[in-house]
Amino acid sequence: MTGTARKHISVVAAIILRNGKLFATQRGYGEWKDWWEFPGGKIEPGETPEDALKREIREELATEIEVDELLTTVEYDYPKFHLTMHCYLCTIISGDLSLLEHENARWLARDELNSVKWLPADKDVIRHLKEKWSVYQGV
Repeated sequence: MTGTARKHISVVAAIILRNGKLFATQRGYGEWKDWWEFPGGKIEPGETPEDALKREIREELATEIEVDELLTTVEYDYPKFHLTMHCYLCTIISGDLSLLEHENARWLARDELNSVKWLPADKDVIRHLKEKWSVYQGV
């Protein structure tokens, strides 16, 4: 134990399911460029997770969402920080998911979920979704 506190980042992620498919985005910047993830981002001081997620989706995708329910929370140790990711099932209210920050996006069916290179923390969510896919079809 070195005694130095490990950087901790709390983020929110939108799990958007529509017509039997999951919306995924590809990072266009940084150390994890070209890896796939769920859209979302950091929670700002004073924000609730739900408000942060609505803001992030508005900023990244010019889309308004309804935050329906917490799907899962993932804890993951990346090499440079510890991530807490709160993943919420979301519904699109308005907008067309315009890519303002991401390199690419795809709607993935259940059998296509492993066709992209997911960020490590997001892989746990994919496993969860695959196990419960039929439950979430009605979302």
